[in-house]
Amino acid sequence: MEAFWASIKHANPISVGFNCALGADELRPYVAEISKIADCRISAYPNRGLPNEFGEYDETIPEMVASMETYVAPGLVNIIGGCCGTTPAHIKEFKKLCSTLSPRKIPEPDSMPVSRYSGLEPFNIDANSLFVNVGERTNVTGSAKFARLIREENYEEALEVARSQVNNGAQIIDINMDEGMLDSKAAMVKFLNLIASEPDISRVPVM
Repeated sequence: MEAFWASIKHANPISVGFNCALGADELRPYVAEISKIADCRISAYPNRGLPNEFGEYDETIPEMVASMETYVAPGLVNIIGGCCGTTPAHIKEFKKLCSTLSPRKIPEPDSMPVSRYSGLEPFNIDANSLFVNVGERTNVTGSAKFARLIREENYEEALEVARSQVNNGAQIIDINMDEGMLDSKAAMVKFLNLIASEPDISRVPVM
């Protein structure tokens, strides 16, 4: 959740949240986590429980309202609704629920500046951070081996170079394809797409 927030925070969204996929009880931990760190409104539109074997939803309105109360009462959300299986009757009851409770208080921005980055995992830099390890072996102007692999379109071995950087402690990997003998844009797009499909590499940010 923190990595997801880092990837969209720059857009200064009015609200961030989750919908569909899960019932209210199953979705709550994710909403609670992002509620702790996002300095904008939080929304939640869960399904009416999980579907049964016929793809139908059995959770009653009182059951779903009780689940949604565990979002609203502790101040996790600012906007609530329902996705699959919910009806206008659910929304009417949600409105009644919210009339007696207060919305989440939007937290103040961090008093200490934090640079937030993300791959699949978050990476934050602040005044208390020590050295940041940048892996530079995936740079065609900094590594003769990597440049040769890219020129030969040996992307499988080139990915191993990136993986080795992360495994050896790189917190960010530097990727550069700026070389006269390359179609730099095509090489960059292809390599980044390949990295995106490798979770053990794409867990760190790319520069």
